[in-house]
Amino acid sequence: MEQKIRKQLAKPFIFLIISLGILVCLQTSYRLTFQDFDFRFLLFVFVTVVFGSRIVVQIPGVKGQVSISDTFLMLSILIFGGEWSVILAGIDALFSSIRITKSPLLIAFNSSVFVISTYLTVWTLKLLFGSLTDLAHHGFTSEFVIALCLMGLVQYLTNSGLIATGVALRSNKPVWKMWRENFLWTSITYFAGASAAGFITQLIDKFGIFAFLATVPIIAVVYFTYTTYLKNVEAASAQAEIAEKHIVELSHHIAEQDRISRALKESEEYFRNAFDNAAGMALVSPGGQWLEVNESLCKMLGYEKQELTKKHFQSITHPNDLGTDLANIYKLSEDIIPSYQLEKRYLHKKGHVVWVLQNVSLIRDEKAKLKQYVFQIQDITDRKRAEDQIHYAAFHDALTGLPNRTLLSDRLSMSVERSKRNINYQFAVLFIDLDRFKVVNDSLGHNMGDKLLVELSRRLQDCVRKVDTVARLGGDEFAILLDDITDAKAASETAERLQEKLREPFTLDGHKFHTTASIGIAYSRTGYEKPEDILRDADTAMYKAKANGKARHELFNISMHTHAIEALELENELRVAVERGEIFPCFQPIVLLKTGEITGFEALARWNNPRRGIISPADFIPLAEETGLIIPLGLSMLRQSCQQVYKWQQKFIKEQPLTVSVNLSGKQFRQADLVEQIEIILHETNFNPNNLRLEITESVVMENAASTSDMLKQLKSIGVQLSIDDFGTGYSSLSYLHSFPFDILKVDRSFVTHMAIDKESRSIVKTIVTLAAELDKVVVAEGVEFEEHRTLLTDLSCEYGQGFLFSKPLDAVNAERLLVSELDFLGGKGNRVPTTSVDFEQVGSFYTM
Repeated sequence: MEQKIRKQLAKPFIFLIISLGILVCLQTSYRLTFQDFDFRFLLFVFVTVVFGSRIVVQIPGVKGQVSISDTFLMLSILIFGGEWSVILAGIDALFSSIRITKSPLLIAFNSSVFVISTYLTVWTLKLLFGSLTDLAHHGFTSEFVIALCLMGLVQYLTNSGLIATGVALRSNKPVWKMWRENFLWTSITYFAGASAAGFITQLIDKFGIFAFLATVPIIAVVYFTYTTYLKNVEAASAQAEIAEKHIVELSHHIAEQDRISRALKESEEYFRNAFDNAAGMALVSPGGQWLEVNESLCKMLGYEKQELTKKHFQSITHPNDLGTDLANIYKLSEDIIPSYQLEKRYLHKKGHVVWVLQNVSLIRDEKAKLKQYVFQIQDITDRKRAEDQIHYAAFHDALTGLPNRTLLSDRLSMSVERSKRNINYQFAVLFIDLDRFKVVNDSLGHNMGDKLLVELSRRLQDCVRKVDTVARLGGDEFAILLDDITDAKAASETAERLQEKLREPFTLDGHKFHTTASIGIAYSRTGYEKPEDILRDADTAMYKAKANGKARHELFNISMHTHAIEALELENELRVAVERGEIFPCFQPIVLLKTGEITGFEALARWNNPRRGIISPADFIPLAEETGLIIPLGLSMLRQSCQQVYKWQQKFIKEQPLTVSVNLSGKQFRQADLVEQIEIILHETNFNPNNLRLEITESVVMENAASTSDMLKQLKSIGVQLSIDDFGTGYSSLSYLHSFPFDILKVDRSFVTHMAIDKESRSIVKTIVTLAAELDKVVVAEGVEFEEHRTLLTDLSCEYGQGFLFSKPLDAVNAERLLVSELDFLGGKGNRVPTTSVDFEQVGSFYTM
């Protein structure tokens, strides 16, 4: 940007200087009168134009020249005064510029510069010293000397400054740089011209104007003599330079020869030092014998020099690497390759392997015959060891040291390819998952869990052959590749052997563990193209084993795959169902056993799938738990249930408002923001928290007592009631019951349904009811299906019950009909709810427990 601005200013500057020059000429001409005219001025003009501007004297050693016209111009200032000097400067500059350039613009510019500089010089001297002609008549006074110096200085600064500025702008360069590089040295010419003008003025003052004419031929003679002298000096100087150049070249040649000699000596010493101190260097004969070895190589291989030079490199090369090494030696000796490099193993004197990076080249004699090989050997044992460790870590489990999923997949790929080539080759994959391993981690900590996994991996390895691969896939999941087996029976026998081994107790840090495993088996005869397919099927079979009761094994079949596909489709449909609200609550009444009055409902999830119809909770609730969809599903059920029961509370006014019981899953119960989410729903639905009963299964309560207690206290703090579901099925319920703030105990249906025929079940129910009374807790009996169940429970002082005797789970419409029917019946002072008031034939098969 700055350079562009400079270039744009060039022409305006030139025209400005030309305009000023014209103004100076006009002003000067105006001040002149004919009476001031002196014929001597014409003589000055003639001499200056014809001779002065053409004669220049070169100053030796610098770029400067002394122009005679500069002397005449300054002389005219001292003799004729200011105005005539300005006119002379313009005339001299005009003729000088015509000889230099043909451009009218530059001629005008140069002439204007000299006119302006002379004008400024004249007026500077006039202002400081008065009359210029009077100043010269007093001889070489201090004032006259100062005037001469000032005259040269002003003339120099003005001339060089204006010209440097013009040239700099035209060439797009900085002004200061242009002036410093090209015009700084010209100051000499101006001061020299001013001095000469001063001397000539004194001559004219004593001898008249003819003294000036007399100086012209003298100056010319001096000039030509001086220029001739300079030429002679230059010629002599050139000869001296040539001679000096020859002398310098000769000395350089001698010095170069000396340097080469020293370099050869240094090179030999350097080679010897390099050979002795290199990582490993050796000269080897064409037959392979070590001719010369350095200390580094001896130390690397454990030999003394005399020991190693009696051997051949072949004898201490690892047998597995010798073939490759000899093949490269042959190519090198036949000029097929110029050199070679390879990683190989040498055998140390003590017997262990030394990994090296070996470079080999050869030396031939003057007849091109092979003389010897040059071995350069670098120890890379540490690097190879690190690479092996990295490779091992990439393919092995860090905790157990077993192959990981990557290595197992690699070996499975080889087995799959082998089975394609050989129809008799068979293999199988066992997918193993520990049952209830999470309990160990949560109860005794991850450190103990890790120790159990390490011990488990050892047992797995003890149960298989060395050709088989035991791999840890992650967590408590393991897989075994049984290689080259006879049939599927062999895989099943291995699975049975594993399960029997795992039944033996684990003793770690004084703790005894009993664990089992669920095992899925995939057999190669099923036909596989990819390793991930057989792993997938073994995993599917393992889940089938878990579903069938755990601690067992299952052999994969195609129907399992079909079932897995269906489960995946069901999972996708379940996600959509949760988003679209296809899952809704059905309501099973909870009644006072003595009167049959409905006190509340338990909300049970039902899924009305557009394609499949009504889907049982047994099919989708476990899937929702597994996929995590139970969390949004549970919140949706809670919201819908609170909304519906709130409507009934407004419509059916009771002394004790209707309650609603909603199940909390284990995953919901462990959500950090569960309490906050419940509060939001209660606020949105305007539902009283005292009428909400949250049901939590006993297994969830027992999973982690400390965190359970904290969460229950948080829930109680917002005013909801807490109910423990399936009470009595756990082995530790009674011992922990007093620690948890439960309000309601729900007796498991398995005890209630067997009360009439099983004395033990009746005793358990009696114990639960008695315990609840002592702890001031409410008891609700599930599974009340017959009048006999109701009678027995009433005799045991159990207040509440639910079951098919009173109603199956109903949708909101039929549940409301039930409430209407109850209201009508109680209005007639009946004593139980008539089930015939609801069309069970129409809806009962739809909504089952």
